[in-house]
Amino acid sequence: MTAYLVILGHRDAIRWVLSEERMAFPATPRAEVRALAPGDRLYLYATRGAWLNPTRDRGRIIAVASAATAVRVLDEPVEIAGRTFMSGCDLKLDDVVPYPGGLELQPLVSQMEAFPKPEVWSIYLRRALLRLSERDARLLDQQLVSLLASAARAVPSYAQTVRSH
Repeated sequence: MTAYLVILGHRDAIRWVLSEERMAFPATPRAEVRALAPGDRLYLYATRGAWLNPTRDRGRIIAVASAATAVRVLDEPVEIAGRTFMSGCDLKLDDVVPYPGGLELQPLVSQMEAFPKPEVWSIYLRRALLRLSERDARLLDQQLVSLLASAARAVPSYAQTVRSH
């Protein structure tokens, strides 16, 4: 099992991923997308700009999921927030932090192997997936444990607030 940070940069994408329990990827070929396999652990990260107010909001991990299927080309491309996505996979949402919560990532980057240059950490988030080491995944799990709720309880908090945020 491999762990990844899934970078979600728009509130419409967050709502779609949480409600559909699917992930979609752009046509740009990326090795980490091709490598994603069923059972891989996914930490869903909402960028600070995802809620359309980056001066107010912080980038946060908002959910933990696993890939339920391998990535495949979609029968019909999906359009979300003005972008077209050509491939995707099904997800199993494990737990979700109720809106507007989440684990702020920035204070942890200096402790994480995924960010070898923590002073420019945000550059590593300019992709759909960022591979995490086992150590990084353990750190996130430890930090998230008190924040997470069942997906059934927490997902509706995003559906109600995302549209009005």
